Amino acid sequence: MGVRVDGSRCSGIGMCEMTAPDVFEIGDDGQAHVIGDPDGNRELTAEAISNCPTSALSFDD
Repeated sequence: MGVRVDGSRCSGIGMCEMTAPDVFEIGDDGQAHVIGDPDGNRELTAEAISNCPTSALSFDD
């Protein structure tokens, strides 16, 4: 299972990167990017998705 980042909603606040730094990174473009395995860090990934203030993150079913 993957993670989807909605670039039209992401404001690059970085809460996802702070919560799950092995999964998310804010790029030079100011957007969140998936850089690691969300399944290997599923609990932190779910927390990052839940904490996203702009609801830009979701599990890609």
